[in-house]
Amino acid sequence: MDSTACLRLPFLPARTRPSSSSSSSPRRAARASSIKCCTAASDAGASSASISSASPRRPDVVNGVGPAGVDGLAGPPVPVPDSPAPASRDLHWLPRPLTSADLMGVSGEGLKVAYQGCPGAYSEAAAKKAYPNCQTVPCEHFDTAFKAVENWLADRAVLPLENSLGGSIHRNFDLLLRHRLHIVGEVRLAVRHCLLANPGVKIENLKSAMSHPQALAQCEHTLTEFGIEHREAVDDTAGAAKTVAEQNLQDTGAIASSLAAELYGLNVLAENIQDDKDNVTRFMMLAREPIIPRTDKPFKTSIVFSLEEGPGQLFKALGVFALREINLTKIESRPHKKRPLRITDDSFSTPSKQFDYLFYMDLEASMADPKTQNALGNLKEFATFLRVLGSYPTDVNEA
Repeated sequence: MDSTACLRLPFLPARTRPSSSSSSSPRRAARASSIKCCTAASDAGASSASISSASPRRPDVVNGVGPAGVDGLAGPPVPVPDSPAPASRDLHWLPRPLTSADLMGVSGEGLKVAYQGCPGAYSEAAAKKAYPNCQTVPCEHFDTAFKAVENWLADRAVLPLENSLGGSIHRNFDLLLRHRLHIVGEVRLAVRHCLLANPGVKIENLKSAMSHPQALAQCEHTLTEFGIEHREAVDDTAGAAKTVAEQNLQDTGAIASSLAAELYGLNVLAENIQDDKDNVTRFMMLAREPIIPRTDKPFKTSIVFSLEEGPGQLFKALGVFALREINLTKIESRPHKKRPLRITDDSFSTPSKQFDYLFYMDLEASMADPKTQNALGNLKEFATFLRVLGSYPTDVNEA
């Protein structure tokens, strides 16, 4: 016979009904709830689904938002038994997803923000600019700041990515790939170098200058004009100010910020001593979770990818963005540390070893834009590796 659909009812033998129907009412209710809808097939067994007389109740919420988590973000809805359920087609009671606008409006109160260096470092000033009311957490190394966020010792990290004079901070590019944090914002900070010394010391008394290597390079010509020939490199600018103050050095000055002079009791002998007055550092803001991108504000998306060896591969990768009119603001290659060398062989030469590269790229686009998603989908078709480091609001404020 052909397969048929039927309602299977429990077998009820014919018998005389009792005079009282009260004892059979619960039994009939139980039988009614056990009705099953089944489909019989000729080659397969019957499949059935229970029909419930009552659907589960939807959870209610308080103001549509659950309790805040450790990072101050909205939690899941909280069931409230006595609250009336919302209308079946009214979706406004659902909690609203967190957006970048929420984070941009947050002053950072209660957030712990990690940075590299001693108190008074430029990175601390950048953290205060990004989150004005945050609690800053100094870290000895860049890697320590990454781990502080990963291990929930800090909520955010603000670390330098590139400088207009010194170029990229390659260490942080490598750490972005090693750790699983997300870029959720950027902040630009104008660097104003000052020459600091202990009270009573004058510029003509100084024989040496101590600071971070980039700060020393950025003030090279000015230091030479001051007659300071010796340079001493340390881990960070604020650390140099701290060393000069603690050791009460009389012939050594520090190149650091005016904030560092206040913290360590040093005098400012000269301000804005950088050779190029347009000295700006771009810092990235890192978090454990990405933010939800938008299209109504300027956004930037940072990616990293690798390609197969061959002619025109990078041209092909750049083409997926050019064809969609997506502007690139940065591209930089770094050796692939997990695959540092690749052996190439052709008929015209002996086998040789070549570097394998990763490409870091910044796009003037948001991941919420379909053309950005299409471009990355196109790139993924032939890239050997692709990762989105973050899609975040562009810092449009003056440094």
